[in-house]
Amino acid sequence: PDLSGYEKYGLGNVKYTISRIHVTAVDFPSASISLIPGTGIKLVIGNASLTIDMNWNIRTWMFKDSGRSTMYISKVFVTAIFSTPLDHMGRTSIALTSCSTTSGDTDIKPNGQN
Repeated sequence: PDLSGYEKYGLGNVKYTISRIHVTAVDFPSASISLIPGTGIKLVIGNASLTIDMNWNIRTWMFKDSGRSTMYISKVFVTAIFSTPLDHMGRTSIALTSCSTTSGDTDIKPNGQN
């Protein structure tokens, strides 16, 4: 979905819109799944990266500008724990119990004006 909103900077507000967000690449060089006895499943993703293309538009009382950008997010680490309880019919279900994520580097490259 598109992102939009207002941020207050100095003497005025900046209205922004980020649209046409498209994930163009995902890399999981290190991923593992393990069983946790009595709890469920642990998923660990290490050193992942994402590439995202997007349009952006900003407007203030003084100026407006827009363009396209590519965002590179690297050194992403995710740890998720899933419980695997039985439902009322005795079938296994899955539920996210906890999740933590960190990212190391974010680089945004403008691709010109719209």
